[in-house]
Amino acid sequence: MDFGLVLQTDPPASQVVSLMKRAERNGFRYGWTFDSAVLWQEPFVIYSQILANTQRMHVGPMVTNPGTRTWEVTASTFATLNDMYGNRTVCGIGRGDSAMRVAGRAPNTLARLGEAMGVIRDLAEGREARVDGNPIRIPWITDGKLPVWMAAYGPRALALAGQKADGFILQLADPYLTEWMIKAVREAAAEAGRDPGSITICVAAPAYVGDDLAHARDQCRWFGGMVGNHVADLVSRYGEHSSMVPDELTEYVKSRQGYDYSHHGRAGNPSTDFVPDEIVDRFCLLGPAEAHIEKLRALRDLGVDQFALYAMHDAREAVIDTYGRQIIPALNG
Repeated sequence: MDFGLVLQTDPPASQVVSLMKRAERNGFRYGWTFDSAVLWQEPFVIYSQILANTQRMHVGPMVTNPGTRTWEVTASTFATLNDMYGNRTVCGIGRGDSAMRVAGRAPNTLARLGEAMGVIRDLAEGREARVDGNPIRIPWITDGKLPVWMAAYGPRALALAGQKADGFILQLADPYLTEWMIKAVREAAAEAGRDPGSITICVAAPAYVGDDLAHARDQCRWFGGMVGNHVADLVSRYGEHSSMVPDELTEYVKSRQGYDYSHHGRAGNPSTDFVPDEIVDRFCLLGPAEAHIEKLRALRDLGVDQFALYAMHDAREAVIDTYGRQIIPALNG
């Protein structure tokens, strides 16, 4: 099982680079960041420094979107990093939540997202693609490789991930929902004539190691609010108690009263008071190291290839080190 670290690109960027170096020393193979140009610093600039200061770590956004950059710019940026550091990037991509909404735009449609995934991958790997109806090829790319992993929750998005993505990013760590969503992605892949086992499965969620569960929950409750943005979109589209979406995912957003993106992804987010302890426990990894190991083994048995750890809390150095000393060795021998 691979492990990744997910950070926001708060200044100073040197601290983000330092934490990624620490993560690599502790056995993490992937370094992910948020990508929201108004809220945080530009991640692709920072990726260059992460790659320059690590040896094996792969980097990418969790997640970018097809609306804030033109597709040829996104592809060329990934390809430039790969040319400099040896194909060590992954394009995590979705419809766009904070990046689009903070700028006053609606998230991208799934049709646009599906088209963008193919174009960005083709261009970054040196093939010709059509952008706004025009054929384009980036001529200096000779040996590019860019896996495209799609974030999804709802049935149409899960189907698109199965049809077109190289990997599936699920931003919650509830085993029941993980099993349900992996099944949907793999069924869509099979129906599209693809090998379902070829799709990398990445579960991303906060992890907090310690015995004080009340404090851990308060440090990670923000995550239920972030996921709630996407869940609220699903409820708006499919309605409450829809057969298309499990109640185990949607029920908790009934008392949601809007969302303030100025606190997005941060402990103490006042927009997450509606998130109950049960959701924090289900969506995150909390408790002593043994509890993390048990849940991660369950996720691995469901087909999860990577656990990406959100570390936006007051013990991020400690959790990186504990994962390196106890948890990653327990999962990987």
